[in-house]
Amino acid sequence: MLKLSPGALACACAFPLALLGPAQTATAQTAAGVTAYPVAFFAPYQSGNAREMLERVPGLQLDFGSGVRGFEGAAGNVLIDGQRPVSKSNFLGEILARIPAGKVERIDLIRGGAPGIDMQGKAVIANVILRKDGALRAQLEAAGSLVPDGRQVANLTFQASGGAGEQTWEVSGLHGRGFSGLIGGGLAIAVPPGRPMRQARIVVEDDGWLDQITVAWSHPLAGGKLRLNGLAYRDNLKFEEDDTDTQTGADQSTDQLTRDTSRELGANYSRPLSTRTAIEIVSLYRTNGTELTPALRSPGGDQRFDLDRETRETIVRGVLKQTRSQTLSLEAGAETARNRLDSRTAFSADGVAIPIPAANVVVTETRSEAFAKVGWRPSPRWTVDAQLRYERSTVTSAGDVRLAKTLQYAKPRLAITWAPDPGNQVRLRFEREVGQLSFDDFVAQANLNTATGVTAGNPDLEPERAWVAEIAYERRFWGRGAIVVTARHSEVQGVVDRGPVFTPTGVFDRPTNIGDGRRELVKADLTLPLDKLGLKGGLLKSYVVGQWSKVDDPTTSGARRISGEKPIGWNSTLSQDLPKLNLTYGVYAEGGYQQRFYRFNAVDAIKLDPFLMTFVEWRPRKDLNLRVELENLTKRGYRRTTLTYPGPRNTGGAPALSDRDTHFGRIVYIRLRKSFGG
Repeated sequence: MLKLSPGALACACAFPLALLGPAQTATAQTAAGVTAYPVAFFAPYQSGNAREMLERVPGLQLDFGSGVRGFEGAAGNVLIDGQRPVSKSNFLGEILARIPAGKVERIDLIRGGAPGIDMQGKAVIANVILRKDGALRAQLEAAGSLVPDGRQVANLTFQASGGAGEQTWEVSGLHGRGFSGLIGGGLAIAVPPGRPMRQARIVVEDDGWLDQITVAWSHPLAGGKLRLNGLAYRDNLKFEEDDTDTQTGADQSTDQLTRDTSRELGANYSRPLSTRTAIEIVSLYRTNGTELTPALRSPGGDQRFDLDRETRETIVRGVLKQTRSQTLSLEAGAETARNRLDSRTAFSADGVAIPIPAANVVVTETRSEAFAKVGWRPSPRWTVDAQLRYERSTVTSAGDVRLAKTLQYAKPRLAITWAPDPGNQVRLRFEREVGQLSFDDFVAQANLNTATGVTAGNPDLEPERAWVAEIAYERRFWGRGAIVVTARHSEVQGVVDRGPVFTPTGVFDRPTNIGDGRRELVKADLTLPLDKLGLKGGLLKSYVVGQWSKVDDPTTSGARRISGEKPIGWNSTLSQDLPKLNLTYGVYAEGGYQQRFYRFNAVDAIKLDPFLMTFVEWRPRKDLNLRVELENLTKRGYRRTTLTYPGPRNTGGAPALSDRDTHFGRIVYIRLRKSFGG
């Protein structure tokens, strides 16, 4: 795997700048930190929906947000008509893919901030402005994949929308059979200390049914606008693995059934109070349920793990916004979220129950946050975005682990943008970030088909805190090109990693706070139109990121990376649009990665190989789109190597080796999309 020093990576990021020459005026219109991309900008690409249009915006790397609890910290970097979708279970990328290109009036790109725009803590925000023409639009899409073992999986989706002015409606649905696309067969090697090596052939299959329906409705109300949305989702997935010893023929099998359900209701009400002042009220309720039943059968004995978990979240949020002038805006508000996790787990070996820590817990969290934000543009070249948020949360746990604690943090943020001309911009950010405790860390988990086995939960965690300094430089060129180089440094307190917990039935691994550390990041994003390089209609869109971290290992006391960090990552898409043939073709490549996870008695090394895919998209008519992909041309491999010691890693002793090297074959994907109403 290619490794670059920080200096070498910075030089590699800066090298394209020397080739570009003076910045040129973009074809889109730029004013006051906002670049407006009209529909005509996307015409050569013949995009089918809002997501495909956003993927063509220079200098924008889509961020679809996170699933953290609460609303404020879960934002992506895309707004729709100036507002965030009031949904967390409904993936933002799917929401954008359901917006037909014909419904988009323009896309505004806000870089570094602009008065009246809540940047959601992001350096760059895209705002998708929709048409208010009231036309009825619909899409019907059928897609299927041919996988290497001969299975055929397919799904059918539909989407429809309509209305007039501020009164609109939307509905969408999905039904189909899916698979992971990352799990494949291969070879497993096990070397117990002082014993001969064993090899086993791995045969894996995973697939299952899934269904989803979403609805949304908006209507004028009391001088404002009310929007309601809902979602219902379910899946029923199975995983089957057989490991057959190459010498004895002995078989070890793992079977796992997973059932997931999600329900969500959201509401957003916004209303102007005056020409300068407006309010926004958001409420959201969602539930998620998971049933997981992995069972391991082997010549050495049987194991079974059962998990039944339900989470619920209720959010209420209010914001008061005021535009004092064209250069100054103020915002203040608060939100409160009530979260509950009810988890029940059981573990047994050969029919004998084995108690594990945090097996059955009920965790509740009440989280409140107040915030004030100021957006100020003192001159056309400078923008200042300042925020202060104060967070207070109370976490209680009942069941196997009983505790109650209150956490409170102030989170200031200052972002400064300098744009000497439309083609260049420098962004600075200073912020105190506070992570969020994962409910997954509170409860026991199991990976019976790997050397990880069962890990304990730990409700008595504290979130990571970090002081962050970031600088980014952006240069726009050739009308449709952009390069953005970003460097970030974080001083981290209370790193969440792994540690042991001792019980009467044994020692288990669990998540825990292991002390202070640091993280660094350097990233470069490039959007390069290739017309001037001889490939008319060609476009290269790439990014590369390098990451470094340091923390003291609680077992060995030596310095190491933080568990799970990926040292380097990249992806690149090279495409060419041929409007006369109504055709687009291209190739997408994604770099692999390496990770290490450190447990008190083991080290897990994970390696994922690069991925390569080529595609052709043909539009024989404006309302008909056919896409064919040849995926995973490299037969991407996934390898997990585990060294498990007889005790803590610092006490010596020969480790046991477990090495699982699996590969998934090539996939043919076909999608046919029919549009109605433009």
